[in-house]
Amino acid sequence: QVQLVESGGGLVQAGGSLRLSCAASIHYFSSYIMGWFRQAPGKERNFVAAISDSGGRTGYADSVKGRFTISRDNAKNTVYLQMNSLEPEDTAVYYCAAARFGIWTQTTTYNYWGQGTQVTVSS
Repeated sequence: QVQLVESGGGLVQAGGSLRLSCAASIHYFSSYIMGWFRQAPGKERNFVAAISDSGGRTGYADSVKGRFTISRDNAKNTVYLQMNSLEPEDTAVYYCAAARFGIWTQTTTYNYWGQGTQVTVSS
């Protein structure tokens, strides 16, 4: 049974940093594209970042480029999202997701999802 568990969310002031983790219980983790998405209240779930199976390629939403960094440790079956210079607009529930292939930015690409972790940025 596949399980993705996010952690590391919380309340932070604008300009601060958080590091999210996603621990995956999934066979052949190193064969999956891993992505981070976020969903604010009353809004759609949007792409934040993704990383290739080997970790050699990454992609980011324009709104987080230069502030967020995605990484993975295949030995630990874990993907990370380092978030710096946080802004109130970053407030959302953050989800990690796993996919075998597809367009990274689309939610329909991903087969498995975590339950999410809340990130709140105060002004």
